[in-house]
Amino acid sequence: MVKIPAALLASAVLFLLGTGFAPIPALTWLAPLPVLWLAPRVSGRAAFGAASAAYLLGQAGQFEFFLRTPSVPLPIGITIVAGSSLLFGLVVAFFRALLRRGRALTAVLAAPATWVAAMHLITLANPSGIIWPLATNQAEVPVVTQIASVTGAWGVEFLVLMVPCAVAALLSTRARLRVGVVAAVICALTLAFGAWRLAGAGDAVLRRVAVLAATRYQWAPDAAGPEGQELVRGYAARIASLPAGVRTVVLPEGAFGTDEAGLPRVIGPLAEAGRGRGVDVVVGIVHTTPAIKYNYSVLLPADGSAPAYYTKWHFAPGAPFKRGTELVTAGGRIGLANCMDLNFAAPSRDYGRAGTRLLAVPAADEFGNGWQHSRMGLLRGVESGFSLAWSAQWGTPMISDPWGRVLAGTSTEGTREPFVTAVADVPAGPSGVTLYARFGDWFGWVCVAGALLAALYGRQRLVDGEGDDLVVAGREPAGAA
Repeated sequence: MVKIPAALLASAVLFLLGTGFAPIPALTWLAPLPVLWLAPRVSGRAAFGAASAAYLLGQAGQFEFFLRTPSVPLPIGITIVAGSSLLFGLVVAFFRALLRRGRALTAVLAAPATWVAAMHLITLANPSGIIWPLATNQAEVPVVTQIASVTGAWGVEFLVLMVPCAVAALLSTRARLRVGVVAAVICALTLAFGAWRLAGAGDAVLRRVAVLAATRYQWAPDAAGPEGQELVRGYAARIASLPAGVRTVVLPEGAFGTDEAGLPRVIGPLAEAGRGRGVDVVVGIVHTTPAIKYNYSVLLPADGSAPAYYTKWHFAPGAPFKRGTELVTAGGRIGLANCMDLNFAAPSRDYGRAGTRLLAVPAADEFGNGWQHSRMGLLRGVESGFSLAWSAQWGTPMISDPWGRVLAGTSTEGTREPFVTAVADVPAGPSGVTLYARFGDWFGWVCVAGALLAALYGRQRLVDGEGDDLVVAGREPAGAA
């Protein structure tokens, strides 16, 4: 049948263009639609196979990253790509089964709930955390992402899949009124909340912030060596020439590698440059001791007080680093984190509950994932109500506000300049703690419960012999696999 390869190819192309490292946000919503439309018109096996293959082909842009990155072991990378493709196939098959049993509205809500539920449960065990496969692509559509302050980014993930499910159901069943009304109400409430929250965004400035990164990728160069000392001098000179009013500057993760003897050769010059300019300096340092290694985000206060050391919490399996467990803040308003830490709810949610208004994050993006990773961090800021200063090696240094609006950004690629800088005035942010920071991943657990209930209800309907109000032509018999 022509419709199977046509739907498969259409969804694959839309996933390729609408997700990944440089997505077109509008296409993310359309990508699932062709295979969802196909699902009730073919057998269950065909629906599952077409959906899984479409998603897998649509992730082609991710393959090189997982083949080359040291941050995610290759077996985990393969599991992420293959596993998410199979999961998408199962979700589409579940949608089909409920739709063909006459439960159109249940299908529209249960399919995205199942996707979110599975992703949420997997994240609890995945040592690499998550970069939301659908929600992250909407990071620069703030009227949509505001819901993350209530539901976490899981709410965005749910919505992006629910909309094409609703359209597919409207094209396939008689239950158009119920499906249309419920889907329209959910979308309208989400957009109204987003518009209301953005309208209340404050203008009061917390401070002027800069992100500064060398354009040559150098992971933890020896600070005591000639190249390391040249890099120290280069960063110090750029700090000394920052625009007027900058009060915090963030440098990348692994900007320098040190041992006990070499550490002062980084801390001293950068702290001196910061004091001379009245700027707090945050820098990523990989520090080696005879016993263990540390991946630090180090705060060098402008007032000359003692440096504060944040120890990174999350690493790839087997990384030989000390894992941190403590939050580090400056004056209770500025917090420190480190790259992969934002793949997880903690520590960013902990900072939100503690009243942090700016999270300074040295990062080390690689192999083209800079936009995707920084926007994942942006969503963490919306979830927990803080601005984000993300400074990355080989990536896209960026500053965003608590409402997910990109205030300034740059790129370490495509320039001959030795350093790039972005500067922005970050706002004080919303008053109080966001609902997500207060209650955590409650929406993910609601989706787990909803998916289980839908599965049990759909099974009971099959036993009772009820359902099937499809009106599509050429469909398989109601009992087809």
